[in-house]
Amino acid sequence: MRLKKISINKKNINLSNQIDIKRIPDHIAIIMDGNGRWATKKGLPRSFGHNQGVSALKEIIKVSKNLGCKVLTVYAFSTENWSRPNKEVDFLINLFEKVLKKEINEIHQESIKIKFIGDLSPFPETLKSVLNSSEALTRNNKNFILNVCVNYGGRQELVKVAQEIAKKSFSGEIKPCDVNEELIKSELLTQGVQDPELLIRTSGEKRISNFLLWQLAYSEIYISEVLWPDFDESEFFKAIIDYQSRNRRFGGIESLANESLKDSYCSS
Repeated sequence: MRLKKISINKKNINLSNQIDIKRIPDHIAIIMDGNGRWATKKGLPRSFGHNQGVSALKEIIKVSKNLGCKVLTVYAFSTENWSRPNKEVDFLINLFEKVLKKEINEIHQESIKIKFIGDLSPFPETLKSVLNSSEALTRNNKNFILNVCVNYGGRQELVKVAQEIAKKSFSGEIKPCDVNEELIKSELLTQGVQDPELLIRTSGEKRISNFLLWQLAYSEIYISEVLWPDFDESEFFKAIIDYQSRNRRFGGIESLANESLKDSYCSS
């Protein structure tokens, strides 16, 4: 997973030429959806899809980092995923551990800081040990942040934030009037990291599935029909090009249109 050189596939040169390097989102979030369906369509066990999904993630980490993105947050395992068959859940847990053990040294060598966001308490001690040691090894890396959301749910995160604020209020540490957006942000699991400018969801599903409910308030959303194992460099470029075609108004008026309106008012 060497990331030092930008190696763009020749067939993607035209797409890459459409990208404004100065307008790459600093933080991109991805709902990696469709591993199981990818495998089923090919007549393979769902586990094959999850394995292929890891390869897709490795490529997107490389591409996003090389383009100049600073933070990548991926939805790897939701709180709802425990409802899947035990065999599949066990496979995913073992896959997390296996992949981390194999890749963590290269991740560290590339100065990537990895952080696991979610409630890790239900996981086996062996996996928790690998997760904790991976975070500790990469804690001081500066070039790129990889947030992996595992046993994560947006509603559960907000409940936790509310509980922490209630405790501080009860103890007298804060007053109700002290509760504002900045205080809430300081209690989020993504504290210290700016909100994503772009959310990508694969497999054509048009929902955010309890993912980063607070953080995605003003994120641009890009829906790809491609199943996650097939989401490659070219598909990522398409998402960036689409993002750069939009005008991020944050509830305001498009800048050019605003100037035009202003001129018409002044001349009337």
